[in-house]
Amino acid sequence: MITPALTGDKHDFRVVNDFARDTSWLHGFMEFMARDGIFLLGLALLAGWWLGRRAGSPRRVALAVWAALAALVSVALVQPIASAADEKRPFVALPHVLQLISHANDAGFPSDHATAAGAVAAGLFFASWRLGLVTTLWALLVAFSRVYVGVHFPQDVVAGLALGAVVAVIGAFVVVPLLARIADWLTKTPLRVLVVST
Repeated sequence: MITPALTGDKHDFRVVNDFARDTSWLHGFMEFMARDGIFLLGLALLAGWWLGRRAGSPRRVALAVWAALAALVSVALVQPIASAADEKRPFVALPHVLQLISHANDAGFPSDHATAAGAVAAGLFFASWRLGLVTTLWALLVAFSRVYVGVHFPQDVVAGLALGAVVAVIGAFVVVPLLARIADWLTKTPLRVLVVST
């Protein structure tokens, strides 16, 4: 079991939680980010696909597809890790936590949201560094919001971001070559419109 009190994470969480108490004007935005910000990363994935398609690059299209798949793969990997770590969430482990959204009392390490966000951001960096940079900033905001609203310790989101990024990077070298061959094959079929715009 992960023990934030031993890692210093308890103190870091309290700093963020106290900040949340002092910034009630941010609550609405942070609640939205914590609940729904992850879904807006879908727009970044569509943008990555569209950029690859517009460039007529099966490899860039494959990279955008992999970024989406990496999120799914990394979140699947989180499940046994979370079960083994069995870390209590802040609102369970600590007294007097400001909790802004309701959440199940399940294991919190690592964060599913941060893991998916880290995978998408890292994956899109290979397709477009500009899109990857914007997505990374959004992913960091999603991760921070999960701590801000009181449902994760900082170590949960840091571990999640790192896990998602590692999966995306490994897959960019291991999985994308296969996906790129499939995308290239699609350009010779009636489905070529999914890969190239002309």
